Amino acid sequence: MLGEAARAAGYRLIVRDAVGSTMEEARRASDQGDPGLLWIVARSQSAGRGRHGRNWGSPPGNLYASLLLVQPCEPALAPQLGFVAGLALHDAAARVTGLSAPRIALKWPNDLLIDRAKTAGLLLEGESRAGRFAVTIGMGVNVASRPDDTPYPATFLKAEDQAASIEALLAALSDAWVARFNAWSLPGGFGPTRAAWLERAAFLGETITLRLAEGPLSGRFLGLDASGRLELDVAGARHLVDAGDLYFGPPG
Repeated sequence: MLGEAARAAGYRLIVRDAVGSTMEEARRASDQGDPGLLWIVARSQSAGRGRHGRNWGSPPGNLYASLLLVQPCEPALAPQLGFVAGLALHDAAARVTGLSAPRIALKWPNDLLIDRAKTAGLLLEGESRAGRFAVTIGMGVNVASRPDDTPYPATFLKAEDQAASIEALLAALSDAWVARFNAWSLPGGFGPTRAAWLERAAFLGETITLRLAEGPLSGRFLGLDASGRLELDVAGARHLVDAGDLYFGPPG
């Protein structure tokens, strides 16, 4: 199910029928000394998770994948891999559905949207242990269904193209990852990566609300700074935000 470019680059694939979490499977592989470049895919998860420890519903028919990378970069640069993964997801969804921006868009920091409805989410975790720095990128994509109990709009790929499949998406995603990661790895590669992400960004120039630990913060979404922090105009003052949950519109 991996794409030709991914296989040629040395990436490997493990497919499980059911796991607790592909993220935990990747961590276990790392602990056992796996060299990385490993995709782990499950047909279902019983304990899938999103950001901040939230549960990620995982019924059969959707893509649940984690990518294990070992020593991919300096730890300080690892957060940028979230933008690389987002671009790869965007490329893959566009290839599978035939859609393009702005209908498919990226929501900072970690979601893929179709017509402003959540279609996929990303989770990035890094860990240094015994002299090894490992990064796991978890990706959950609604292919055949969407959850009904979300506080935000959600959709799935088959709603756009009935021919969309897990196999086609994973092949496109694994190849797109290779291309995007190689471009990012070049000297100064985050500049073009950042520009490509902004070309696909949802809500750019619009009023958004960030739910931060210290409370909600609303302002106009200006873009990303040189390190990937969100730039927000709040009453004429520029704020930089490292992480948070983005909601469209003023605070409710």
